[in-house]
Amino acid sequence: MDSGNNNPGLNVYVIDEDEKAIEMMSDVLRNAGHTVTAYKDSSDALSNITKHKPDCVATNLMMPGLDGLALCKEIRSNAELAHTKVLVVSSKSYDLDRKRAFEFGADGYITKPLNRDTILDQINRIIEDKIDLRFWGVRGTLPVPGDGSLRYGGNTSCVTMEFPRGQFFIFDGGSGIKALSDWLMAQNRRRIQAQIFISHPHWDHINALPFFVPLYVQGNSFEFYGASHGDLSTENLISAQMDGVYFPITIHEFGANVTFHDLREEELEVADIPIKTMLLSHPGYCLGYRIDYHGRSICYVTDNELFPADNEFHDPSYLSKLINFIQGTDVLITDSTYMDDEYETKIGWGHSRISEVADLAHEAGVKNLYLFHHDPDQTDDDIDAKLAAAKKILAEKNSKQFVMPQRQTLL
Repeated sequence: MDSGNNNPGLNVYVIDEDEKAIEMMSDVLRNAGHTVTAYKDSSDALSNITKHKPDCVATNLMMPGLDGLALCKEIRSNAELAHTKVLVVSSKSYDLDRKRAFEFGADGYITKPLNRDTILDQINRIIEDKIDLRFWGVRGTLPVPGDGSLRYGGNTSCVTMEFPRGQFFIFDGGSGIKALSDWLMAQNRRRIQAQIFISHPHWDHINALPFFVPLYVQGNSFEFYGASHGDLSTENLISAQMDGVYFPITIHEFGANVTFHDLREEELEVADIPIKTMLLSHPGYCLGYRIDYHGRSICYVTDNELFPADNEFHDPSYLSKLINFIQGTDVLITDSTYMDDEYETKIGWGHSRISEVADLAHEAGVKNLYLFHHDPDQTDDDIDAKLAAAKKILAEKNSKQFVMPQRQTLL
């Protein structure tokens, strides 16, 4: 899933005493259409930065003379360089150094060793201040292997958001988190710090957490967030499926630093990013999440049943509350499990039909609607039919929403 290059022709200064790092970054950036000027001496670079005002400066942290922090301070003290992005590229993976770089005005922090396959995505995300949204599993209830699930995949719920400053959010740990695990390990990522948000503990949302390899790696750090269920905390709910009876390895085998947090309907900040939660219409406690970042928002709302207006369980006050929660969001990822005729025999199962989802997106002024949590009996062709049905309903309402297939998105 290639994010592409949305900022062609940028003027980038690369400053590093490491010739191999300069060579790799210069090669990758030039192949992407950027102009690169390389320096081994940051003091020489500074006068040219002031004169030519490049779009981006990528600088090492540890350098003789003018080090990376001092260079960042000099750039940020010059009002004429306000639009110049500063990337710190360093072998220092410590939290202290990362925090200090941001305190001095860095826009991003990339840890060496550099990966040729991912460095351009990292740089683009920082320069463009984009959120990298990826879908690793979009099915509900059960994983679905086979020919009928090749386009949209057969894994159950897992979605990630990666932010310019390195914040990494993981939503749910269905079987899709195994594909995420493989991807992270293939990149040889080190000292991963991430937050894992659990919507609810039904198996299709947590059953592959024991197979998420980064949890077993020392030096990584993960925070779990989810709704408690009465006397069962988030930690209880996660550890129960790994208590030695259902799975031979317990959470005590985790090598990473792992902590747990219980959530209610509330507003909070996680890794400096505002998040709102809402309890959804689904058996047990199930949380929806709204993430707001620099004027953009993403709502992750699964699982959720929208009862039709003629149904005895239809609750106008709940619907109004949900519309307010997702109002004007850039991205709504939401339960769209059934076609309307399928729903007639699944009422009360905790999932929605496509017409109610389209109406919800229209009423809330959602900009991009992502259909999610597909029934295991549906093939890719069935999902395409739901997509077409949603587009038709919204077109009839003269809505401006885009209905999207699941893929990597930068926003």
